[in-house]
Amino acid sequence: MSESDPVTRADTAPADRPVHGARTSLFRAAAFAEQELRFISVLVVFIGFGLFLALPFVLSIGSVVFLPVVTALMITIILSPLADRFAAWGLPNILSSLFALLVFFTLVVFALALVFLPAVDLIDEVPAMFRTISERLGELRGTFAWVIELNDDLATMVGGNTQDGPQVVLAGPSVLQQLAVATPTAVLAILLTFLMAFFMIEARVRMRRRLLLERSDFGASVKAARVMRDVQDRVASYILTVAMINAGQGVIVALGAWALGVDAPIMWGGLAALLNFLPYIGPVAMIGLLTLFGVGTAETMLLGLIPALAYLALHTIEANIVTPTILGARFTMNPVMILIALSYFSWIWGITGALLSVPILLTLTALFDHVGRPNLIGFLFGEPLFNPPESDEVPAPAATITAAD
Repeated sequence: MSESDPVTRADTAPADRPVHGARTSLFRAAAFAEQELRFISVLVVFIGFGLFLALPFVLSIGSVVFLPVVTALMITIILSPLADRFAAWGLPNILSSLFALLVFFTLVVFALALVFLPAVDLIDEVPAMFRTISERLGELRGTFAWVIELNDDLATMVGGNTQDGPQVVLAGPSVLQQLAVATPTAVLAILLTFLMAFFMIEARVRMRRRLLLERSDFGASVKAARVMRDVQDRVASYILTVAMINAGQGVIVALGAWALGVDAPIMWGGLAALLNFLPYIGPVAMIGLLTLFGVGTAETMLLGLIPALAYLALHTIEANIVTPTILGARFTMNPVMILIALSYFSWIWGITGALLSVPILLTLTALFDHVGRPNLIGFLFGEPLFNPPESDEVPAPAATITAAD
């Protein structure tokens, strides 16, 4: 037995060493692959962040091309359910698309007419309002004269009087000159946008058929059709619901302005409805306009602040009770994401980008609900970039094709 032990150990040891070495090499290869995956993940995140920062400059420089396309795409998403409703009534596809676009155009023109036509009549009163505001500010200046004197003393102690010395004023183009230059470009952009929107709406049926019939996998066809339908329904429902809420708020503002004796109450109601499409910024602008108009036309400053305070109370009720109750959790979005989208697209395309920010954010949210939300933190540690959606069940083929058609 003692003589066989060394032989046994000598026979088995060489066989164990290759296995142990293979396992060690596999562990090292797996660790190296994991480190390589993390490095690639970090690199991809940094590249994506750089593209996100560079995208505004590209979109801003190419706004003549990109802005009509994005606007037409958002109009198509909003109006596709309406065109489907017209088509269900028996109208041909081209007529249903045209009627849906005409309805949208009529509503936009009507809303702008409610604001701008009465505003033309108030232009003659603007100089008198500014004189009244100057008088009110003069009264406030006399009340807080000691604050102004203290500020002047501090400015003298720090660096002298900043108002001494010559001042240079650069003359710029007048408002009429700016309008004369910008009007042809704006008209061309609007015509181009509506033409693209019409052809996009008209092509929606062919796109749905292509999504259903040209996929090799039936599950992929169903998922693509479901994503397209959910994006359209969610964005269109949100815009329609918000438009009805804003219209109701505009009616209340118009009635309140009429009760308080404010000039052009219809204009103020339409302006309140339009500005409420801009989250946070629109109501703040409305409060500022009501404050300036009230102070400029009322007998006292306290009376002039009443319209702005009344609108602030109305907007508080609408934003915290009415809108969340009607929209529900399905359209609830993170306020931080809304502000980021608002600032991002306002920086790129100005007031048009601000109006498009919420529909774009809703579209991306609907897409992420089906594709999966980005998992940036987990992606840095080797996890998938997109977490799978919570429910991704594929319904029966017959029921799906019928619903999609």
